[in-house]
Amino acid sequence: MEQLGRWWRFCLVGLLAVLLVKAAGCSPTRVSGQPMRLTVGLVSYDDGASSLEKYQRFQAYLAEQLKAVVELEPVFNEIRAVEQIRAANWSLVFAPSGLAAIAIAEANYLPILPMLGTPNQRSVLVVRDDSPTQALGDLANQAIALGEAGSATGYYLPLYDLYGLTLQKIEFAPTPAIALGWVAEGRVAAGAMAEEDFQQHRAAFGNGVFRVLHTSRAIPPGVVLIGPNVDRNQQQYLEQAMQNAESSIAADAGYIANAAPPDLSQLIQLVEKVRPLEARVKEQPAVLTLETTSLFSAPGGWP
Repeated sequence: MEQLGRWWRFCLVGLLAVLLVKAAGCSPTRVSGQPMRLTVGLVSYDDGASSLEKYQRFQAYLAEQLKAVVELEPVFNEIRAVEQIRAANWSLVFAPSGLAAIAIAEANYLPILPMLGTPNQRSVLVVRDDSPTQALGDLANQAIALGEAGSATGYYLPLYDLYGLTLQKIEFAPTPAIALGWVAEGRVAAGAMAEEDFQQHRAAFGNGVFRVLHTSRAIPPGVVLIGPNVDRNQQQYLEQAMQNAESSIAADAGYIANAAPPDLSQLIQLVEKVRPLEARVKEQPAVLTLETTSLFSAPGGWP
């Protein structure tokens, strides 16, 4: 009888051990027992307080669901964002489409959900309303303003559409509002930005100051991305938590919880075609042509 009792105790201990192992396997914490640490990359033109505030409910929700330490890391220009993406420093990124294209193509980030925003985003080249410039070709030998490298609407799309021109110089505006200011004061003949940003900021300069010289083709909205350093099990927990979030939490964070991410393959191709021009954008004059013109189907053509 005593041997039978020992045998039952042995079985009970073994059963508890199996249950503990399974429970550990279902937990989003690391093997070491330390909680998962997630760094969420954000790109915003706002000041730090306002850009973080709208993500606080999402941050608290994710920390609770995953039993994780969730840190928000805002950056205020695309150059810094590209650096963080290439270094794989971000576990999760709320990426505008241009940054998303770079992250997917160059840094093995995984798109999981679409961001809120205009479904078909476009870039515009804006001039003063009293400017004699009537067509893209009229910008030859003039100064223009682009956004930072990494911006689809402020940088890649306008560069693609301006292919074939020689410009006096290209200046790089850290925000769309600054680009509009440069156009208004005559520092540059034209400025490139998202159509949505133009509509948002134009009123600050008064009515009738600007007009749109050129509108690009449409591109998809931004994407939520998971970084390559997040292991597969954690990816599943993270994606599931984001999909199950209350609609108000998802809306505050700026993503759509129940939709597939957009196809960025054409935008990735466009960025790859524009890349050879980047060596020339800081030259004066900036000659936006290539010796191997086969990179472009035609000036201003879409891949």
